[in-house]
Parts: sequence; C-alpha cells; structure tokens
Amino acid sequence: MPVDHYENFPVASILLPGHLRRPVELIYQFARQADDFADEGDLTDAERLRLLDGFRTELRLIENGSKSENAMFDDLADIIRQHRLPYGLFHDLLDAFSQDVVKKRYANFDEVLDYCRRSANPVGRLLLHLYGAATPANLHLSDNICTSLQIINFLQDVAVDYQKNRIYLPQDEMAKWGVSESMIAAREAGGVWPDFMAMQVGRMLQMMRAGAPLGRILKGRTGLEMRMIVAGGTRILEKISSKQGDIYRHRPKLDAADWALMMYRSIVI
Repeated sequence: MPVDHYENFPVASILLPGHLRRPVELIYQFARQADDFADEGDLTDAERLRLLDGFRTELRLIENGSKSENAMFDDLADIIRQHRLPYGLFHDLLDAFSQDVVKKRYANFDEVLDYCRRSANPVGRLLLHLYGAATPANLHLSDNICTSLQIINFLQDVAVDYQKNRIYLPQDEMAKWGVSESMIAAREAGGVWPDFMAMQVGRMLQMMRAGAPLGRILKGRTGLEMRMIVAGGTRILEKISSKQGDIYRHRPKLDAADWALMMYRSIVI
C-alpha cells in the first residue's frame, strides 16, 4: 500500500485491530513527514535532501540502539523492536523520497517498478510483519497490491505531478503511443490519450487482481481491511475508465457511495 496520498484508502482505520493502530499510525507518520520533505514548500533540492539525510541519521541511531532526541523515532524504535520490523524497509522509503528530489522522468516501466519497490512495497511488507504474516508468498501478493496502488496514484495525478516537473509515465511508452509532454502540459485528453490510459488502467487491474488473494488469506479484520484497499484501488481504476482516461477534468475520488460499494464487494464478493 502506497504511503504518499493515502487519502483514497484506509490508513489505520477502525477495521484494524486496536493494538495495531498505533504502529500503523507511526509508520504512516514517518513516511508522510519524509515524503513532505521531498514535496512540500519552497525548499531547494539541497535542503530537501538534507532533511531526508537527517531522518537517515535518526534511523541509524535507533538501529544501533541509541536514543533519539526526536520523539517520533523513539516511539518508532519501540514498535520496531516489539514487532521485529526490518530497518531496511524504512531505509528503502527514504531512498525513494530522495529519488523524487533528483529524478523527474522514468525511461521505462522497469524503472517505475523499481521506484515502487522502494516507495510503496515497503509499507505493505511492514504491515505483514505487524500481522505476523510475512511469508514469501504473502510478500509477493502484497507487492502487487502496493505497486498497483502507487501507479494508480500516478495515473490520478498526472497533472499534479507535472506541476512539480515530474512524469511517472514511462517515456518509451509515451513515445510508442505518441503522447508528448506538451499534451500533458495542455491537459489534452483526446486523440491517443484515452487508448494510452486504457492500457495503463488494464495493466494495473491485472496487477491488482494478482495481489487480491491476500485479502482472503489474511483473516478477520486485517483481511477485511486488505480487501477494502483492493476494492478502493479497483474502484479508482473503474472511475478513470468511465471518463475515458480524462483525469484532468475528472480526477477520480471516492465518495460515500463508492465506500459503500467497496464494503459490499469486500464482504460479499
């Protein structure tokens, strides 16, 4: 489950068992603050990287058993020890956010997947460790869900990301379909754009379905939470398709009716 722009999906929701809510909130707080260093405000790239390096320093402190002066990291150290969470996954998140500062284009889909491996997949893997369900098979299913959620967010936010001089759509695929940066700048949703977006949506539906069995493997409220997340990602893709990929004028958002449909699908289907 991707950590930036979680607005569309449940984060430490009431579906989670109470004893897991605080650990999930802490993981989200760590990721949210670090992501804001890379994205928010008018900082220079050097200042953004310096702030992220500060988080790395704090993370290494607690990793080495030292006490941090940052209360969040002291709390984080407690849950990492309690649940035996891998420090490498937190470092992966920081690496991804640092990459956002310096890398603005992605040559191909493999590069996008590599970014998602560090920006999104670590959160799903951390959750599985919290659940005591981090088997190799479950981790693979989780990676499919988290990568698809991250890329769904990219599809939603093509215009938003372009304002930050970022394009996460693979450059070789854009060239193949005849999609130019000038089209994105002009917010053109006609011509080849609907078919290009239909291809992107179809690929993410396939990836989401590949990970969906995890929602039935996990039991109880954690399984329901996972099924809701899968249903949310799927619903966003359906909304993109219903507008022929025009995310400029119709950026998909989940409303009350969508949440009801997601719950129905999560329980009945």
